[in-house]
Parts: sequence; structure tokens; C-alpha cells
Amino acid sequence: MNNSDFSKAVISISKQQLATLPAAQFDGQIFVVETEEQLSDAISCLRKSDIIGFDTETRPSFRKGMQNHVSLVQLSTREVCFLFRINLTGLAKSLIDILENPEILKIGLSTHDDFHNLNKITSLAPQGFVDLQTYVKQFKIADNSLSRIYGIIFGKRISKGQRLTNWEAETLTPSQQGYAALDAMACIKIYDYLSAGRFNPKSSPYLIYPEDHQQSSEQMSSEQLPS
Repeated sequence: MNNSDFSKAVISISKQQLATLPAAQFDGQIFVVETEEQLSDAISCLRKSDIIGFDTETRPSFRKGMQNHVSLVQLSTREVCFLFRINLTGLAKSLIDILENPEILKIGLSTHDDFHNLNKITSLAPQGFVDLQTYVKQFKIADNSLSRIYGIIFGKRISKGQRLTNWEAETLTPSQQGYAALDAMACIKIYDYLSAGRFNPKSSPYLIYPEDHQQSSEQMSSEQLPS
């Protein structure tokens, strides 16, 4: 293929390809934050980090028209992830300060949705964020979901089995904690890998040239049709 063909190519992993990848595992430390003392220690640690991974979880609602508030805010360094149970502690000022600090680099995905939902709790103006959905486009990655982006870059699959569990349960299970922490830390891993220039789009096994991309788009559309 010539350079003009490559300029039109994109990188995308199919649902079937993603399913064949080995499951990713969280390999850092996890701290659940649900008291004032724990909150203070967590914020102190996060302020020392040069980068923070960000995500949120919300208790699912299975009733039409009903939506719950954000239950959990995950903020991760490269070594440890803090799970802030804001359904218990509220959205503390010290936590808002981290989110609004333009000098602290924070990495998330589809952050607009997270900010919209957090603003239903209290008014805040997040700054210092990089949204991976936009950032990965310069590397020709067309997919938008964290699991697909992670699969393309690292060849591992982030399981979504815990996404619809009760994030306001009295105690978060180890599986819930691992799932929530992995989502936040994965954002850092993706950003670090891409920003260091370690990803070569031309060598990706998921590179699709124009004629293939049309076929792939048609296939993805058919996957979404009701059975």
C-alpha cells in the first residue's frame, strides 16, 4: 500500500477479535475511600502525582426514566488507585480541587459524560483533562471505548462484567474494586504508551485500509441490529 492509502487507513478491533484476547488484570494497589481520614490521605497522595487516571461508576437503574447519581469516583496514580465512595462521603471540596486544578494532568475517556453527571451533584469546572477518545485519533485509532483502545494497544481485554453491579452496596466486592481501579489506571497506561511514541500504527494488526474499513463498518452496523 502507498502513503495515500495509509493516510485513509484506520485502526479498529472487532467485537470478535476483542473477545479472543486474554483478560487484563489490575496489578496495583487499591484503597477504598469512605471516611474523612481516608479522604485526606488519598488527596495528599494524589497531589504528589504528575498524572492521574480518572473514571466514575454509577449504580445502574433498571427502571425507565430513572437515573442514579454517580456513586464512585476513581482516581489513580501509576501505582495506586483510590476509589472515592461519594455516595457515602459526598463530593468533597478537596476532591473537587483535584478535578479543577489545571496544573494536574488527568486522563479519562468520554469525560464529558462524567462531568455532566457529576454536575448533577454539585457545580464544578474540571480542568487539566485529556480525553482519550480525542487523543487516540492522532494515532489512527478509530474506536472510542476503553476496552477496544486497550485491546488494540496492549493485546488484552478489559472485562465489563462488573459494570452493571450495585456501586452503592454496603461493601464493594474485590471484583468490583478491581474493575473500577483497572478502568482508571488503564487510562494512564494508554496515555503513557502513546505519548512516549511506543505505538506504531503501521505495524498494528488491526490496521484497516479504506476498502476493508467500509466492510468493517457494515459488519459493525449489522452487529448492532436487533436479532
